[in-house]
Amino acid sequence: MGVIGALGSADPADPFDIGSAAVVITDARKQIAYWSPGAESLLGHASRDAVGHPVESVLADRNLITAVSRLRRTGHGWNGVLAARHRAGHLVEVAVRVCPLVAVGGHHAWLVVACDAREQAEYEFHDAVARSLLERSPIGIAVLDTQLHRKWANRALADMEAYGAAEDDECGAAADTAESSSLVSRYAKRALVTGRPQVTLEHSPPHHHMPHSRTRRRVELRTFFPVRNPAGETLGICLVAVHATGQDSARDRLALLNEASEHIGTTLDLGRTVGELAEVMVPRVADFVAIDLLDAVRATADPSFDSAHGGEETLRRAAHLSIQEDHPEVVIEIGVPTHYPPRSPQERSLATGKPICEVVDPATSWVLDDPVRWNRLIRLGVHTHLVVPLRARDITMGMVTLLRWKNPDPFDEDDLLLVEELVARAAVCVDNARRFARERQAALTLQTSLLPPDLPELNAVEVAYRYLPADIESGVGGDWFDVIPLSGARVALVVGDVVGHGLHAAASMGRLRAAVQTLADLDLPPDELLTHVDDLVVRLSEEAEAATEGPTVVGATCVYAIYDPVARTIVVARAGHPSPAIAHLTEPVEFPDIPAGPPLGLGGLPFESAEIAVEEGSIIALYTDGLIEASDRDVDVGMERLCFTLAHPDRPLEEICDIMVRTLLPDRPRDDVAFLIARTHTLSPDRVVSWDVPADPSAVHVVRNDVDRQLSLWGLDDLAFTTELIVSELVTNAIRHAYGPISLRLIHERALICEVSDASNTSPHLRRAASTDEGGRGLFLVAQLAQRWGTRRGAAGKTIWTEQQLPDGA
Repeated sequence: MGVIGALGSADPADPFDIGSAAVVITDARKQIAYWSPGAESLLGHASRDAVGHPVESVLADRNLITAVSRLRRTGHGWNGVLAARHRAGHLVEVAVRVCPLVAVGGHHAWLVVACDAREQAEYEFHDAVARSLLERSPIGIAVLDTQLHRKWANRALADMEAYGAAEDDECGAAADTAESSSLVSRYAKRALVTGRPQVTLEHSPPHHHMPHSRTRRRVELRTFFPVRNPAGETLGICLVAVHATGQDSARDRLALLNEASEHIGTTLDLGRTVGELAEVMVPRVADFVAIDLLDAVRATADPSFDSAHGGEETLRRAAHLSIQEDHPEVVIEIGVPTHYPPRSPQERSLATGKPICEVVDPATSWVLDDPVRWNRLIRLGVHTHLVVPLRARDITMGMVTLLRWKNPDPFDEDDLLLVEELVARAAVCVDNARRFARERQAALTLQTSLLPPDLPELNAVEVAYRYLPADIESGVGGDWFDVIPLSGARVALVVGDVVGHGLHAAASMGRLRAAVQTLADLDLPPDELLTHVDDLVVRLSEEAEAATEGPTVVGATCVYAIYDPVARTIVVARAGHPSPAIAHLTEPVEFPDIPAGPPLGLGGLPFESAEIAVEEGSIIALYTDGLIEASDRDVDVGMERLCFTLAHPDRPLEEICDIMVRTLLPDRPRDDVAFLIARTHTLSPDRVVSWDVPADPSAVHVVRNDVDRQLSLWGLDDLAFTTELIVSELVTNAIRHAYGPISLRLIHERALICEVSDASNTSPHLRRAASTDEGGRGLFLVAQLAQRWGTRRGAAGKTIWTEQQLPDGA
């Protein structure tokens, strides 16, 4: 016998709750053994009227009676909705759950739990809603205990966290779990302490090191509130998160413009700038973008660009980008002139300077005039075509074309405004790149014109060099080098570096190079020459400061070396410059200890020189600091690599230069680099002869005879007469006007060099003698007979020298 209880209260709790539901127990004889207050409330029968009576006496539903009988036979439980007769006489629909029991002695009894069917249906509805909210809703939900440990989370929240972690992994950076945990803990603690909900909006910025077409800003709205039991005790914190990315188109457009301002124009390279514009637009705005620039723009950015074949109004493809890697929509390759049909949007936009947006279909007139484009556009299913002119400072520089086919939405007014803003920002960057490239090219042209166009061929040294301007961002610098022939078959090797970049540095470099050449012609020692150049840099700095009405730094470094092939020595002085490297044939590469003078421009500080013996075939390397101070390594590493490149001085000089460039320099050097390498040669003893001359006028005749015999030995008889006149005049002047030991030296090199030395410091001066003067014509005669002549000072006296051109074949 079974009994069914009464409907529970309207409490949202489970209506089958054992404390409020109708609970009835029947024994094996179908008599009611127990009748709960809930059963009395549900059906109206008091327990004294039900307990001990057969179940049929209180039930009116035959189906329920049949079900209870079937339960007794099968021994299985059952649940369902049945109709029972209330004591008042009306029928009540009840939800029933029946469970078999085993009593003492093996007898079967039954536990029946019942409730109002309407309350059960309402409870199941609310339960279904709650389950759907937790398990199927896109809202992320998690429950934390009072220690803020996660106890449960639904799939939506797990998917959000997995999306963020995957995006971070694609960016090549691990997710910052510590920061995220700290954020959750802060707001969860606040909700736990205050008992009030806490709301936060979390923005995750885009990853700029990813390709721009894949970056996207993540936005999440998070709410934290306490979870309490019916007694009001706090069990933990509930976290609710809503993924808001992409829900606000206006915010997305603003975010894209903000990202574009950071992404476009990162360099002053024209090609890179238009490429960055394409990366911003694909796929966020369009499925394909093509950027064409006028040849006039490219020509002003790069004067070496030849636009004669195309004309200034010719468009040329500068960049394009597609959502498809194989670029099936591309008709024109990068660098190739673009030719659009006369009625195309590109031609109309270029003529009017206004954007044009139109729908593309197989019957579009201008597409029909271009079968190649018709085939590409129609085959891909392009539905919208947007063209925007690239204009800045009232100058049209090119055209930007956008296509859509994967994106089903055609370009609308909002898209047009967005693209116009993006193109306008990019146009300013393109114009800046164009202007900078033009100015850099002007500075580079100036600097190149101020550097030696070719180095002289000398017997004393064999030379090679490299000059590499800095990358386009750093600008042209002030590095220079020079090889200057000196008297006595000697040669001066110079490398310098002016502080700064740009036109000012290039112009200052030209002035310093001219000054060094002029001072070198005076045959000044290296330390004395650098002193005069230092004074010049100080004056230049003062002039620059006066011109700009403010402090202006004009400084430079320089190393000046004189190699003497007769003495087989090199004398070096340096002003704040790296010491030269010398690669000997039989010894390791060395960096000689040259006194480190101050940089040029400080003024008032001394310079010192050092003399170093070098053997024939050695390599002398002079260089600017950019060669060894690359940004990706230490200076010591650069010097080690330099030693490695010079370890085999017997290699051809051009090969050594190429190895130095490959080994020591990055692809895009941040500073100008100039270096000069020279292989030393010596003059054989039979090419140099000298005599000591007594201070007696009669010695002049003897000297002439000695010179005549030596010229015969060298096969230079054709120069005997003029050489005898030069020697007679110089030796006679030394005997008459000078003092101390007098010597004569002849050197047979590329020219015939004649040197007369004495102990006097008084230098002769060339003058034109009047018709009434008895003397003063000797030096004038020497100047007419010799190709070059001059005076140089030594440690004890002076030397007057002349050079005569050798006859052909000598």
